[in-house]
Amino acid sequence: MRLISVITPCFNEEGNVREMHEAVNALFAGLPQYRYEHIFIDNGSKDRTAIILREIAGQDKNVKVILNTRNFGHVRSGYYALLQARGDAVISLSCDFQEPPELIPEFLRRWEAGSKVVVGVKESADESGLFYAMRDRYYRTLARIADTELVRQFTGFGLYDQSVIESLRKIDDPYPYFRGLIAEIGHEPSLVPFHQPLRKRGISSQNFYTLYDMAFLGIVNHSKVPLRVATMSGFALATISLLTALGYLAAKLLFWNRFSLGIAPILIGFFFLTAVQLFFIGIVGEYIGAIYTQVRHHPHVFEKDRINF
Repeated sequence: MRLISVITPCFNEEGNVREMHEAVNALFAGLPQYRYEHIFIDNGSKDRTAIILREIAGQDKNVKVILNTRNFGHVRSGYYALLQARGDAVISLSCDFQEPPELIPEFLRRWEAGSKVVVGVKESADESGLFYAMRDRYYRTLARIADTELVRQFTGFGLYDQSVIESLRKIDDPYPYFRGLIAEIGHEPSLVPFHQPLRKRGISSQNFYTLYDMAFLGIVNHSKVPLRVATMSGFALATISLLTALGYLAAKLLFWNRFSLGIAPILIGFFFLTAVQLFFIGIVGEYIGAIYTQVRHHPHVFEKDRINF
């Protein structure tokens, strides 16, 4: 019997963890051809999530729990749990029920048919139309500028063969953009469309900063286009400045007594160029920050406790 690992990252999910465990347990009760382990990783929750996970693990030996010493961020914690999985196939599944556990049998069917990577792709979502459109525009833009072909509306929800997980271990990225790494490895993904509902309970830990962090992580890790845009913009602005200066010089020579430059164009040009410089310094800073993270190469998380491993 082949072993299937299900990975569920948690942060302040006391209202969802027990029901998620029951849902996964019920699914595998209907899949007797597989053994399974359900690995929960708690990212320093401030509520009763860790206490409930200890209770669940005490009652069900299929449940394994990793408790982090603190919150290491959603990027590092869930990725670390994936690397700990030893199943023949590994399924990533969020704890808030926005990624339907009911798709697991379909993931397994496609994996048995030969797909090394099976991913859930959002075709619709119970969120504001504006927010969904902005997210879709980001995915489209990233797909256009990325060095590899990325899957749009792919949240990380999916199944990965153990050979793919082993490739991730070899890459050993300390701050990964998971969706980009899956594209880098290069297995043709099998796409399973799904509708993303709202969270069942609790409040999302995602905020503007975490979304910004994830967005720039994808761009910086998988595209050099912003740096080249900065270089080309510098050349373009230098050319425009030179032509403007020559135009003003010609106008002054032709209309010496009547032509007056005034201070407004100078101020507008000054603030415009300053804004452009700050923007591209910020872009360069993002790349330098990514290099700094790679050089430090800290562990993804530090563990406080492990249960049932």
